[in-house]
Amino acid sequence: MAKGYWVAFADVHDPEGYKAYVTENAKAFRKYGGRFLTRGGPYEAPEGKPRSRTVVIEFPTYQAALECYRSPEYAKAMALRQGKSIMDLSIVEGYAGPQPMD
Repeated sequence: MAKGYWVAFADVHDPEGYKAYVTENAKAFRKYGGRFLTRGGPYEAPEGKPRSRTVVIEFPTYQAALECYRSPEYAKAMALRQGKSIMDLSIVEGYAGPQPMD
């Protein structure tokens, strides 16, 4: 079964207020097996116009990634994020097919 990923691009306008969201979202991520692969570190944008933070979270399955987003735990965290940031989010299924080096 393929893994699932959240790919988020965010601009945080209220870093102090955003801390409550970070604390709360950890509950949902822990419950659904989420694991940060990137969390707003340095980046380069050779194409397009991303937001100031890029976050990628890996889940054990695509279904777990969807369930986490739709969960009451994440809904509570999302409410804390309101007015503190703007986020674009995609939830995608991992790929297990042929790779260029195959």
